[in-house]
Amino acid sequence: MQKRKLGNSDLEVSAMGLGCMGMSFSYGPPKDKKEMTSLLRAAVDRGVTFFDTAEVYGPYINEELVGEALADLPEHLVIATKFGFDLSGSDNRPCAAGLNSRPEHIKEAVESSLKRLKVGVIDLLYQHRVDPKVPIEDVAGAVKELIQQGKVKHFGLSEAGAQTIRRAHAVQPVTALQSEYSLWWRRPEAEILPLLEELGIGFVPYSPLGKGFLTGKIDETATFTNSDFRSTLPRFAPEALKANQALIDLLGTIAEKKKATSAQIALAWLLAQKPWIVPIPGTTKLNRLEENLGAVSVELTADDLAGIESAASKIAVQGDRYPEKLEKMTGL
Repeated sequence: MQKRKLGNSDLEVSAMGLGCMGMSFSYGPPKDKKEMTSLLRAAVDRGVTFFDTAEVYGPYINEELVGEALADLPEHLVIATKFGFDLSGSDNRPCAAGLNSRPEHIKEAVESSLKRLKVGVIDLLYQHRVDPKVPIEDVAGAVKELIQQGKVKHFGLSEAGAQTIRRAHAVQPVTALQSEYSLWWRRPEAEILPLLEELGIGFVPYSPLGKGFLTGKIDETATFTNSDFRSTLPRFAPEALKANQALIDLLGTIAEKKKATSAQIALAWLLAQKPWIVPIPGTTKLNRLEENLGAVSVELTADDLAGIESAASKIAVQGDRYPEKLEKMTGL
């Protein structure tokens, strides 16, 4: 497995990480713990060293899964987790509970995450969503203290806007930004990617396969249960799925030429954008894990990339990525 460094930091990880959320949260009921443990260990066997989780996934059970599955493995693994939601309500749902990035809450969250992950230090700690009620300088200062105490190694932000990133970075250097980025969500290109390059911050795209859409396995006939997050997303409404098939057709054309899959082309495209980009596709299936990791070996030439750019520029992606309430929590 190839390695990449996140920005100017010394944090080196596998070129492809593994997003663990879907094993416990958001895409239907939690998956079988034994099967997911086997999948996590299979990822390590195949060279993955970068695993992404969060206290809110479950909540809590995803961190516990990752912690138990990876606890006794000798290889140096990088586990990233996140704080930022108030989960003190009876239903423990983040949207109902709201945001909480008060410094005292951050410190409590970290102590709990350390126990669930069965580690002495958190490799990469993200603020999950920007809390408009707490100055980002206070958040960065709290994480700085945790780094000085040896409880955290690196500070990250998720779905933060440019000014928030700059202000946080001035207090405690930001190692990585995690935000959505793919061929069907390219907003980071306008302002965020140039800023990250300027400041030497790595980029960790979540949903690099468009929550499964860019695999080419989802069309307008797809149905999603109430426990599947995608059932609430405008971009997964039948009319949007139908309109966006043009993007799948484009990926399929390139995939056929490269003897690869649509998913591999989508991931290879991300890897080709910048050397400090590390996607974290999620999966619950071994064959999909192997397919995703295979993207690291797919080489897209300058002509390939120019062709994708030209064709993609003619495709107007339909449908909002989130309902208004959730979209308001991003890019602050």
